[in-house]
Amino acid sequence: MRLIIFLSVFLGVYGGLHLYGFIKIRRALVLSPGITTALALCMVCLIASPILTRISERHGYELLARVLAYVGFTWMSLIFLFVSCAVVLDVYGLLVHVAGRVFNADLSGMTLLPRHAFIISFMVSVISTGYGAFAAVRIGTEHVVVETRKVPETVDRIRIAQISDVHLGIMVGEKRLRRILDQVKQANPDVLVSTGDLVDGQTDNLSKLEEMFRDIHTKHGKFAVTGNHEFYAGLPRALAFFEHSGFVVLRGEGVTVSDMLNIAGVDDPAANRYEVTAEVSEKALLEKLPQEKFTLLLKHRPVIDEGASGLFDLQLSGHTHKGQIFPFNFLTMLFYPIRSGLHELDKNGRIYVSRGTGTWGPPVRFLSPPEVTVIDLVYKKEET
Repeated sequence: MRLIIFLSVFLGVYGGLHLYGFIKIRRALVLSPGITTALALCMVCLIASPILTRISERHGYELLARVLAYVGFTWMSLIFLFVSCAVVLDVYGLLVHVAGRVFNADLSGMTLLPRHAFIISFMVSVISTGYGAFAAVRIGTEHVVVETRKVPETVDRIRIAQISDVHLGIMVGEKRLRRILDQVKQANPDVLVSTGDLVDGQTDNLSKLEEMFRDIHTKHGKFAVTGNHEFYAGLPRALAFFEHSGFVVLRGEGVTVSDMLNIAGVDDPAANRYEVTAEVSEKALLEKLPQEKFTLLLKHRPVIDEGASGLFDLQLSGHTHKGQIFPFNFLTMLFYPIRSGLHELDKNGRIYVSRGTGTWGPPVRFLSPPEVTVIDLVYKKEET
């Protein structure tokens, strides 16, 4: 039933984008009946391509799945940006029309012909997608310093590297992961954490990627939590990948590392839908940890549990990708007001939300560059 609902919503929304784009093309260009039919059939195939990608991947047709993924998901970026620009131009045209009626003025010179609007929308979508594809593979580092009296004064710093939403699979593979881990190695962290969605879709043939993670050595270990995609990919396989990669997976658990730092982690809420784990109270989990030590909470979604307020010092999250492709970030804001960056919370807590390190769906990041986050915990000196 969940699958039927998901497919209905996906096909309705994604099909609606294509219908809008199809109408804009028909109004802008003079097309013969044959070309119009071919365009409609092509759009139907492109609507179905994400579903066909997963089916091909699940049945072991990896090459076909990869081709379908790159074509279908790149097109997803193009049609989304095309429709977004077209909507803006339609709103502009409506405002000009209303202003002309209100002021009884001829403002026709300020309007755009359908053909011109189409050309502008098309060029914006192509240029933005091209730029976003280039930006998606340029992994940058965000450096954050957190001052606290909960780390030993004798320690220069405790450095944490965070990766999130990498989505390893048929589109994000060895080449991209090498770029990511190069940034991690340069940071030389004491702890490496993954805040969910490390894998995506099928998790077969990832042994080379496991080796790359095992090559990352940290003083205090590597820790991870599940994201929603770990459950979509198949939890047992995802957990096996974590284990073979050298991660300790925290599923409603907390540990104290080297007697100086608490690290706790919880499963993504997708676990409840799959009924694979018992729900854990964050408050009960965090209360068990030594309160005099700095407590790091790993949680995929940037949602604050009010009951746990004051029991953690820093929550690390991801999930939103900061929209990944502008202006999709306006939609993610409706569900997750804390989109990215460091934010102060009540009772001396903080949350840092990563923009994400990889990509989901379109291999594009437009105005939301990928990041490896480097957090330095340093002793806060007394103010004089």
